[in-house]
Amino acid sequence: MEHQQLKQFVIDKIEDLKGRHIVDLDVKEKSSITDTMLVCSGNSKRHVVSIADKVVTEAKQVGLKPLSVEGQDTGEWVLVDFGELILHVMQDEARDFYQLEKLWG
Repeated sequence: MEHQQLKQFVIDKIEDLKGRHIVDLDVKEKSSITDTMLVCSGNSKRHVVSIADKVVTEAKQVGLKPLSVEGQDTGEWVLVDFGELILHVMQDEARDFYQLEKLWG
């Protein structure tokens, strides 16, 4: 899957489960580990985990296997690593605290 298609695929899955405040960060020039970071918010631990689970499940159905998924046990912040794209699904408190948009934007 081409990079732009992957990005749109992940955004569509986030929107399917009503993930909020989706931010697309181009970090090609700032990071050696990925090209794009997508950050979004969920309303609760369950919502955060559900969004990440949907992205992972639907990706696997089209032959995309994430390199890793971290944080599902706590649900404060779940990271889904697709290599060229990393998804951060966060509760508002964690998002406010870590401020990834400021760090990478």
